[in-house]
Amino acid sequence: MEDQNKLLVIPLGGLGEIGKNMTVFQYGDDIVILDAGLAFPDDDMYGIDLVIPDITYLKNNIDKVRGVVLTHGHEDHIGSLSYLLREINVPVYGTRLALGLVEGRLKENNVGACKLVPVQAGDIIQLGIFKVGFIQGSHSIPDACGIYFNTPVGTVVHTGDFKIDQTPVDGKLIDIHKFAELGNKGVLLLMSDSTNAERPGYTGSEMEVSITLDDAFQQSRGRIILATFASNVSRIQQAIHSACKYKRKVIIFGRSMVNVVNIATQLGYLEMPEGTLIEPEEMNNYREDQVLILTTGSQGEPMSGLSRMATNNHRTVSVNPGDTVLIAATPIPGNETSVSKTIDNLLRLGAHVVYEKISGIHVSGHASQEELKLMLNLVRPKFFIPVHGEYRMLKQHGKIAERLGIPKENILIGENGCVFEFTSDSAKINGKVPSGKVFVDGLGVGDVGNIVLRDRQQFSQEGVVIVVVTLQKEGNIILAGPDLVSRGFVYVRDSEELMNEAQFRVQTALENCLGNNIMEWATLKQQIREALGKYLYEKTGRRPMILPIIMEV
Repeated sequence: MEDQNKLLVIPLGGLGEIGKNMTVFQYGDDIVILDAGLAFPDDDMYGIDLVIPDITYLKNNIDKVRGVVLTHGHEDHIGSLSYLLREINVPVYGTRLALGLVEGRLKENNVGACKLVPVQAGDIIQLGIFKVGFIQGSHSIPDACGIYFNTPVGTVVHTGDFKIDQTPVDGKLIDIHKFAELGNKGVLLLMSDSTNAERPGYTGSEMEVSITLDDAFQQSRGRIILATFASNVSRIQQAIHSACKYKRKVIIFGRSMVNVVNIATQLGYLEMPEGTLIEPEEMNNYREDQVLILTTGSQGEPMSGLSRMATNNHRTVSVNPGDTVLIAATPIPGNETSVSKTIDNLLRLGAHVVYEKISGIHVSGHASQEELKLMLNLVRPKFFIPVHGEYRMLKQHGKIAERLGIPKENILIGENGCVFEFTSDSAKINGKVPSGKVFVDGLGVGDVGNIVLRDRQQFSQEGVVIVVVTLQKEGNIILAGPDLVSRGFVYVRDSEELMNEAQFRVQTALENCLGNNIMEWATLKQQIREALGKYLYEKTGRRPMILPIIMEV
């Protein structure tokens, strides 16, 4: 890592996982950051709001960072930017829509005085020794870009999230000619989206969804409720087109959805004919067959609009028999159970539910195997790193590259924190830098770690028993207690015999200590934990967390 004549590529997120994409490109004293995304918490991350990359390496090299380059405006690529810019205030380069969404995020998080520089496909910028170019891409959000870096050791091409869509909603085709041009000139390294590396064939066009949406609108005689990612501007545009065609008014629920629609409309990325959008309180002025509701909750998030509608907890919308609910998204790995519960609840309420498994209501924004092969054949890189995917996806993408003739030793599959080191004719993994998951919980960033999460998991699985006892400072006498409080372990009124015996075991352990003049609190607490823990496990087979609280008077 000390050699100044080598290119270092260091993924801090996005390898072996879906989300929180962030990659560092370093040559000598110059660093460029590609994307700054977030991931959503797993089911066992109790209380956690967001997961962002560990940027310790960047903070340790803050003087070398020249800027941040964005591929597009999805949360898994821009969601941690406000946290990054609090620590490292550098220019951010992206397309107008990506920067519009970033600006909204920065305001929400009270991050100001940041330089946002708009670019468009075809532009080239200079960041230190790096010449960075933007290539028109195709994804489920407008103005997605591939990125290339001209470096002293060769050209690096990063596809960003992409697919090869022949009929995109916004009419902008992926610039395969530019990828081919770079390939003809010679590419040192290709880094390519692996999300659908396990899926054979081609990914469907966004236009296919328009046909399914049109059919749903034509057949529905009640309200239509459509749930999708707030940042899926292409899907929102398709829904608005169908609403206009069938003379439906549009109502939007969900703060993130409202923000994205406002920004995309102001910047000209959404066509919203005047009079189409109405306020929620106006909804009852129209017949049910004149209403389209756009909301969040396609991933079954408990507090999202659709989830609250499905459990009859939404303050404005109650789902009725005859309503049609369209879920226009694929569940992110780990969210399948939550999405299934939401669908079941909607069906119980009498709604007609249309979702990906039984319809063409959603197509992926990521390339399948045949498109991945085409990208590899267009670029023809010397070295290849699969990115953006869980480990099995990276491995499958590597196999695809190998079948196309890239030597196995030139295919590098790593994990977050790996230092990929390149010269003009060599590549290897040379060490690691700090990386991992930083948890955002409320206003706290990084103050909840694995130990706190483990405690929360134990609370959820075994519960907690709190032991309260008051001792006389002198005289080794128990003045009050021990009193036991159970939370998430047993219901005390139904377990009086168990709790009385547990109280007796604690008292005996305390008296033994005090009788032997043992007054150190740490020792007393340990004896309480051991005596009570052993008894409760014998009687229940459970190991609740035991929290002794000792007071002196």
